[in-house]
Amino acid sequence: MDLLNTLVDKGLRRELPSREEALAVLATSDDELLDVVAAAGKVRRQWFGRRVKLNYLVNLKSGLCPEDCSYCSQRLGSKAEILKYTWLKPDEASKAAAAGVAGGAKRVCLVASGRGPTDRDVDRVSETIGAIKEQNEGVEVCACLGLLSEGQAERLRGAGADAYNHNLNTSEGTYGDITTTHTYADRVDTVQKAHAAGLSACSGLIAGMGESDEDLIDVVYSLRELDPDSVPVNFLIPFEGTPLAKEWNLTPQRCLRILAMVRFVCPDVEVRIAGGREVHLRSMQPLALHLANSIFLGDYLTSEGQAGKADLDMITDAGFEVEGTDQVTLPEHRGGPCGSSETEAACGSGAHAACGSGTGSACGSGAHAACGSGTGSACGSGGGCGTHEEAAESPVAEVPEARTDLVAVRRRGAGTDLAPNA
Repeated sequence: MDLLNTLVDKGLRRELPSREEALAVLATSDDELLDVVAAAGKVRRQWFGRRVKLNYLVNLKSGLCPEDCSYCSQRLGSKAEILKYTWLKPDEASKAAAAGVAGGAKRVCLVASGRGPTDRDVDRVSETIGAIKEQNEGVEVCACLGLLSEGQAERLRGAGADAYNHNLNTSEGTYGDITTTHTYADRVDTVQKAHAAGLSACSGLIAGMGESDEDLIDVVYSLRELDPDSVPVNFLIPFEGTPLAKEWNLTPQRCLRILAMVRFVCPDVEVRIAGGREVHLRSMQPLALHLANSIFLGDYLTSEGQAGKADLDMITDAGFEVEGTDQVTLPEHRGGPCGSSETEAACGSGAHAACGSGTGSACGSGAHAACGSGTGSACGSGGGCGTHEEAAESPVAEVPEARTDLVAVRRRGAGTDLAPNA
């Protein structure tokens, strides 16, 4: 298929595809799906080989958030029966992190619900970062605490944080439909603050919230423009008790197309399959490893993932290998394992000539990755030739009935007396 050959060629050169080409990926048929996966897999292997980076979430403070993000089980007014607890002590958080590291995680992601941290919260998280770093040599720590105030990113960097996660979640045009207590611009600002402080920026999206293909393209191109080092792709987990509980818009095939599109638009960044992979990809998870080079190990913030051992077996059986703490995640031109704020190349900004065609803004900021927000239903356009008109005429695959049996509230690990899943 000429489209896929073109996209592979652009991905190997870090050149930005056109919006029409990206839409055409979402519009490919099921008969073409394996060809799409194979093409995007060539780009993935060019920049990341067969390595899979493992990340482990520690929910430092669960529930009772004052923000109204419609996708989130921790939101204001949520009736989801999730764990609710205040800040873990540094030793408790460090113990939880150690379980993930023992399971093979290279990065620990420290997440807290809320609009953003107070200065006292930053002190508390800084203590936790120090404890984790002291006990786990070579492990990266990413903080995900919401909107940052002036100087807070610098303080986290000084405490030893390697990265900061804040997802864009969905397109700027539809952001007000999912959240009213803060703005899309607030999210972009926090990603930029983290980047400016020398932290590796992590920002992604949530698919499956009822968004259009164009919305998906918008957020992914915005992310490329923001140029985070890692882009988590979340698939909405429709928790009972949240406004989006009935939004079951995804099939495994659509999820694979979305991941392939993200890989083509952001070829040399860490693309991470985040929340919802077990719920929506199901038995097709191994195929997704040909598109993404990073996953979360074990459980998520408020939901359970598959067993940590099953994750490891899946990686091995699919012919991939777990990335070690002594290995560099990002390609050399992006500045090393956590990126660098000193050169444009380190963050791969869409501004530099090698990255691309200058046709359009490119890749976006975010709210916290771990929370898994994002846009969603995204598939669409016509059978692979790439025009918007053809996309509109393409038939939409029927979405199966909701699989609520696949959504399990986390009852183990951080904030409980039960052993974590890692």
